[in-house]
Amino acid sequence: MSRIGRKPVNIPAGVEVSIHGSEVTVKGPKGSLTQTFNPRMNIQVEGSEVLVTRPDDEKTSRALHGLTRTLVHNMVVGVTEGFSKTLEVQGVGYRVQKQGKDLVMNLGYSHQVIVSDNEDIKIDAPNPNTIVISGIDKQKVGQFAAEVRGKRPPEPYKGKGIRYQGEYVRHKEGKAGKGAK
Repeated sequence: MSRIGRKPVNIPAGVEVSIHGSEVTVKGPKGSLTQTFNPRMNIQVEGSEVLVTRPDDEKTSRALHGLTRTLVHNMVVGVTEGFSKTLEVQGVGYRVQKQGKDLVMNLGYSHQVIVSDNEDIKIDAPNPNTIVISGIDKQKVGQFAAEVRGKRPPEPYKGKGIRYQGEYVRHKEGKAGKGAK
């Protein structure tokens, strides 16, 4: 039995979970999320907990069991607390600033890179070298953070670029480090 899959998902006060067939809707103080799951998985609300069970021990059912439980848990956490990713901008002259709904980034290109937030994602730039991306859907927050990081990923020689907070970038030696002959 899946260790993660058999854990119940606690429903905090102020959160409403409704299940219609294989579609789960979670409503909370920060918003509402709806997701369709594989119809093989049995999802039911019992009291203040959501239980996910599997019908059999086939390989696909075992794989979906823990996944389904984790996705439901992420929905509950998203509508109560939300998710956020912090990005760091490193490099001489590299900086970011918020202008209205747009994030304007100077990343060493001949032009400014502009990214707009949408209804699901909120962007904040508390200082010129930090970007905070937040929202209620964990998958959308991670995807948006990856797209922003992709505008100038960290390079291995000087470490310049956009990286996740706490990300380690392994540095390489330059041409001179190879050994002069």
